[in-house]
Amino acid sequence: MPELPEVETVVRTLQTLVKGKKIERISVTLPRIIRQPDDVEVFKAQLTGQTIHEIKRRAKFIQFILDQDVLISHLRMEGRYGLYQAVEPVEKHTHVIFHFTDGTELRYRDVRQFGTMDVLPLGMETTAGPLAKLGVEPLEESFTAEVLRELLKNRPTKIKPLLLNQECIVGLGNIYVDESLFKAGIHPERPAGTLTGKQVKKLYESIVATLAEAVDQGGSSIKSYVNGQGEMGMFQQSLLVYGRKDEPCVHCGTQIVRFVVGGRGTHICPKCQKK
Repeated sequence: MPELPEVETVVRTLQTLVKGKKIERISVTLPRIIRQPDDVEVFKAQLTGQTIHEIKRRAKFIQFILDQDVLISHLRMEGRYGLYQAVEPVEKHTHVIFHFTDGTELRYRDVRQFGTMDVLPLGMETTAGPLAKLGVEPLEESFTAEVLRELLKNRPTKIKPLLLNQECIVGLGNIYVDESLFKAGIHPERPAGTLTGKQVKKLYESIVATLAEAVDQGGSSIKSYVNGQGEMGMFQQSLLVYGRKDEPCVHCGTQIVRFVVGGRGTHICPKCQKK
């Protein structure tokens, strides 16, 4: 599933591709992708004629800011956006097409069909719908070591599942939690509330540095992720533990091991991240 760096990369690409374009009509071949409104014809009528003024990210959601509404899109496992000329053939598994007045089309393709789209009135997107209960953004200035300390304080939950909780910190997924915990030297099963002030500071620095580096490299193309122009991310070449089972640790040479924490495959160096 695309995580914060991948979604941020898609948003930045879409900002250059579709900002300022006006929707002439919309085609939908898989109605269940549209959650709000629950009538696809209302969805199409509501957005037709509106212009895309900005594309933003909140957690792992893409927000298309229109004249009166905000279209909130979640890519889930394999959702992709791409800009095409109207005359180009439509690929299989393309479920939603935004036809623009300039003859181009923004096409949403989703092989697994898990993606979602919600439309909310402009100004209500953060108080209702899928964005209403999200936690702090780890790449905003408001996220500090002190904020992280308060989030972890007195929490008996294992640190990895807590970091994956989108109501706590948004955008962190399996890849970047594993990488951040490794850089901070913290075992993923460590109870969150037992981290020392020094460890919390190190974890904060590791989260911010890992995400920033991943965004700079366009995210990680572990499976099928590409950005809005069909380009792969390159951060997977910089991964230190994720996906490196049985390979030597870059710091001490100990074999990386994989096990399950909170239902998620987890990679650690057992020497650098002692329990």
